[in-house]
Amino acid sequence: MILNKYSRTLTENEDQPGSQAMLFGAGLTETTIRYPQVGIASAGFAGNPCNMHLNDLAGEIARSMEPEQLVGLTFHTIGVSDSISMGTSGMRYSLPSRDLIADCIETMVSAQWYDGLVAVMGCDKNMPGSIIAMGRLNRPALMVYGGSSLSGQHNGRNISILSSFEAYGAKVAGLIDESEMRAIIRHACPGAGACGGMYTANTMSSSIEALGLSLPYSSSYPATSLEKRQECAQVGKAMKKLLELDLKPRDIVTQRSLENALVGVMALGGSTNAVLHYLAMARAFGLRLELADFQRISDQVPLIADLRPSGKYLMEDVHVSGGTPAILKILLDEGLLHGDCLTVTGQTLRQNLEGIPEWNNDRNILVPFDRPLKKSGHIQILYGNLAPEGSVAKITGKEGEFFRGPARVFDKEAVAIEAIKAGRVRAGEVVVIRYEGPKGGPGMPEMLKATSALMGAGLGKEVAVITDGRFSGGTHGFVVGHITPEAVDGGLIGLLEDGDMISIDAVDNRLDVVLTDDEIARRKQGWKPPETQYDSGILYKYSRLVSSAAEGCVTDGRRENRVVTASGL
Repeated sequence: MILNKYSRTLTENEDQPGSQAMLFGAGLTETTIRYPQVGIASAGFAGNPCNMHLNDLAGEIARSMEPEQLVGLTFHTIGVSDSISMGTSGMRYSLPSRDLIADCIETMVSAQWYDGLVAVMGCDKNMPGSIIAMGRLNRPALMVYGGSSLSGQHNGRNISILSSFEAYGAKVAGLIDESEMRAIIRHACPGAGACGGMYTANTMSSSIEALGLSLPYSSSYPATSLEKRQECAQVGKAMKKLLELDLKPRDIVTQRSLENALVGVMALGGSTNAVLHYLAMARAFGLRLELADFQRISDQVPLIADLRPSGKYLMEDVHVSGGTPAILKILLDEGLLHGDCLTVTGQTLRQNLEGIPEWNNDRNILVPFDRPLKKSGHIQILYGNLAPEGSVAKITGKEGEFFRGPARVFDKEAVAIEAIKAGRVRAGEVVVIRYEGPKGGPGMPEMLKATSALMGAGLGKEVAVITDGRFSGGTHGFVVGHITPEAVDGGLIGLLEDGDMISIDAVDNRLDVVLTDDEIARRKQGWKPPETQYDSGILYKYSRLVSSAAEGCVTDGRRENRVVTASGL
C-alpha cells in the first residue's frame, strides 16, 4: 500500500526539483524524503497556561514518528486565551479564531501535501478548529489534547480559574477584601494545562475522545503528567496504523459518533459552547446536525457528573478515578453510546473499552442513573417569541427550571458589568445583554465576567441572564444565550425595554416576553440597527461572513451539505 500518496506528488516527481531541494534543505535525506509526511499542528504559545507546553508535546510527537519511518513536520497555528481576553474587546476575537485555526491547518496540510495530520491543541477554540480542518481535509488524522492543569490551592481548598472571576464579584460586593482577592488570583492557575473544570476545553476534549478522534485517555491525562508524555510517544505508532488502514476522519465521524459525543457533553455537564462547535464540526464533515438534535439527546441523557462549574470536582479527579474511558464504559453499558463506531485506534469504541480498569467512585464524582443530578441533560434548547430560531440554556437543576422577572436591559456586556459593580442590578430581574451576537458583537463574546460578577455578588440564584452572545464553560446560574435572531438582525431581544416581563421555562422550553403584537410592531418602527464598530480587519470580515448561532457561526459560505437523517439512540 502507498502510504505517501499525497507527499509523493512533491517527493517522487522529477518535475518538482524545487520542492525536493527545499525538503533536503529542511533536513530530509535520500531515504527519509520518501517517507510519509505527517503535519503536526501545534497551537502552542507562551502567553497562556492552556497552550504554553504544546510545542514541547509536539516535539515529543515528532520524535515518535522516526521509529515508524514517518517524517513529522511541526507547524504552528494561533490560539486565543479566553480567560485572558474575557471581559474586554479582545474576547471578540475568540470565536473567530476557531475558523481561522481551521483555515490555517487546512492551508498548511493542503499546500505542503502532508499525508496525515496530528493536531496538538490545548484551549477552547483550538480543538474544534482542528476538527473542522480534519473534516475538510479527510486525511488520516488524530488530535492530542494538551491536558488540564492541576487545581490551585487557597486556604485548604481547590480553586480554578473560575475562582478568580468570582472573587472579583465577591470583592465588589464587599464579601472579601483586596488581599483575599489577590491571593485567589495568584494561586488559581498553578501551571501548564487547560482550565480544570468541565468548562469548554474539557467539554470538547472529552467529547472528541467519545467522537473517536483522540486516543483513549487523551482528554483526562493531566498536562504535566507522565501519562501525557507517554501518550505523545505513542502517536507515531498510531499514525502509522491510520495510514496503513487508510482510515480517515470521515470514516470515523458519522451521525452515530456525533451522537456519542453529545451524550458525553450531556452526561458530564459540558459547556453550551459545544452546541456552536458541534454544529460547525458536523458541517465540515458534510453531516446534518441541528438544534433539535441537541434537545433530543438532552431529553434522553441524565446529568450524572458532579463537575465544576456547577459541581464540585475537576478533571484531575476524573483522572485518578479512572479517566474518560471508564466513564464512557459506564455510558456504553447503560446503552447510551453506539459501541460500533470506529476510532483512531483502528478499533471500535466498544473494543477500546474492553478490559479497561473500572471506574473508582470513592470521590462520588458520578451519581447513579436512578438518582441523577438532573433527569435530563442540562443543555436545553428554548424557543418562543424572544427566540423563534432557538436559544441555548444551561440548566443543571440547581438554579430551578423556571424564572420570571422584569427585564434589565444593557447594550453590551461592559455596560452590564458597570451596573453590577454599582449595585444597580436587583434580585428578581432578568439581565438582558444584547448586541453581542456573532454579527453584532461582532464575534459573539462570552459573558463570563458578567455572570461571575453576579455569582460573586451573591446574585447568582436571584437573577437570570439572557443574551444573543454566549457563555463560557465556566458560567453557571440561570442563563440563556445564543438567542436567534440576534439583536443586530432585528431580533425581538433588540426591542426589549426595562421592565418588560420575561419568562424562562426550561420544562416547556420557552423564552418569552409579555408584549402585544401591536406593541412589538410599534417598537419595530422606531428601531434602527446600530452603526458597525469595525470597517476593516478580521472582525469586519467575520461580521459579514458569519452565519447565525443556530447554524454554528460558520464562515464557509452556503454550500450544500451531504444530508444525513439524524437517528435515535
